[in-house]
Amino acid sequence: MLLLYLMSEIFPSQTRSIYVDHQLQSSSTEWGCLVQKQSEQLNIPCVIQKVHVDAGNLEQQARHARYQAYTKHLKSHEILVLAHHQQDQAETLLLRLFSGAGVNGLSAMQAYDVRKDLTIWRPFLELSRQQIEEWAKQIGFDYVVDPTNHDTHYDRAWCREELWPVLEKRFPKMQSAVSRTSYLMQDATEILDDVLQSDWKLCATENELDLTRLLELSDARKRQLLSAWMKGKDQYRPSYDMVKRLQDEVIFAKPDAQATLHINSYYYVRYQKKLYRLTHAELYAEKLFPIQPIMNQSYNLEQMIQTASGKFKILTQDIGLSKQLLNKDLKLIKRQGGEKIHLYGRIGHWPLKKAIQEAQILPWFRHTIQILVVENVMLGVFSPKGFWLAQSDYIEQGGWQPSLVSDCRENSPQSFSNDE
Repeated sequence: MLLLYLMSEIFPSQTRSIYVDHQLQSSSTEWGCLVQKQSEQLNIPCVIQKVHVDAGNLEQQARHARYQAYTKHLKSHEILVLAHHQQDQAETLLLRLFSGAGVNGLSAMQAYDVRKDLTIWRPFLELSRQQIEEWAKQIGFDYVVDPTNHDTHYDRAWCREELWPVLEKRFPKMQSAVSRTSYLMQDATEILDDVLQSDWKLCATENELDLTRLLELSDARKRQLLSAWMKGKDQYRPSYDMVKRLQDEVIFAKPDAQATLHINSYYYVRYQKKLYRLTHAELYAEKLFPIQPIMNQSYNLEQMIQTASGKFKILTQDIGLSKQLLNKDLKLIKRQGGEKIHLYGRIGHWPLKKAIQEAQILPWFRHTIQILVVENVMLGVFSPKGFWLAQSDYIEQGGWQPSLVSDCRENSPQSFSNDE
């Protein structure tokens, strides 16, 4: 309520207020009315947003519902202003310390926090609760003390009611000291982020990690990079134990082991000195989205075609398939294993499996490979690395070939289905 008052004084024409009603307490509607009344007196537009809090960790689920409400109402140019104060900051650091957080976690809350979907400003982070209470009394507006602030069933309330007085009695300046530590951790995080960016450019892409280069880093930098890489687009980094499991069970597993680890919604797979992060649909696409054994297709110049391996465009090439094959039904056959191919420009027949290995096509994409055939003659092979032209009597100068536009990784798993 103090924040609302001050914002109306400093930014009277730019401020809006939102009251998020979690519907967890009988007085929550009444509190919303108080916020709306105060906003009207200050000429500030007010939104009251009711939310549903899912089952589970109540504090975490309530926070999730609250931030969903914020992002629903925030406009692209607006900043979310929150009233967290110094004790909130110190409590956050302590609670994260008890959960085994690292430097990032101990950074706690930032005064100016730029995220992907919103920007947060916390102007009260260096103010104590006592200072805020004194200001509120001097200005003389109504406010509410949430009774859950004193319910020690919740970790934060227990920290505030039980632990805080004991620590403060022994260390009177503990609150400001702990809060200051969070700012030192923010500095450390910024320095680590600079190192991380350098290591990321050396070793990582969004879903791949070069293990040869990773293993050249110090142990601390390995853990830092793995933690950030595993986080992906999630809000929080994985626990120390999860990072250690990935190292022990996948990265440092025996070379001949089929090393795979399932963590949350991803599978981490090691293959040929690289680590991959895969969804369930990617890893098990062959079973989830089976491909037809045989399909009939006709082709035209400039036509876009969708195969299991990806999207291709039919183009004229210096060397290609006879134009007599255009507009004719050709068979697209699923690879069974044991096939041989006489690649154009190479001597003799090769096992198709060897060509696949040479092209370094990842095992979980090999089921997408399909063979183009006419009258039992192999014309070529569709693969995630492109179309491989086979030597045959149907090759001519100025012929046509399918040209890869986007491979199966850029298409949804449903593109592997029988409806291609």
